[in-house]
Amino acid sequence: MRWPVRWEAIMVSTKAWKRAGGLAGLALVVFATGAEAKPAKCFATDDGYFGCDFKMTDSAGSFTIEGPAVTYILLVDSPGYASGFVNLGTRNIPLAGTYVRERDDPACWANAETNTKICAW
Repeated sequence: MRWPVRWEAIMVSTKAWKRAGGLAGLALVVFATGAEAKPAKCFATDDGYFGCDFKMTDSAGSFTIEGPAVTYILLVDSPGYASGFVNLGTRNIPLAGTYVRERDDPACWANAETNTKICAW
């Protein structure tokens, strides 16, 4: 049996929509899971060197490093400049001053105001 031309167009259109919907659903599942934490070696002036989990939190370069006893959060305000927070288990505490990405070691962010550094390799 031959479908009328108008029905063929509707059937093709429906198939295309189903395919597009499936791809959109797949993209939603992939991107909704967020970035995975990766094992890293970290350093903080107050804690020294420690093993940590590193996780990017946005496209600007903000990240979280979680160690055995402490979590550091750097939120990039503008390229190369960030605000810092520390979490010791119950809440995020803002760190004074601005952290600046080091040119010699881009894995490190230094705060000249408090003479502290946070790094993740």
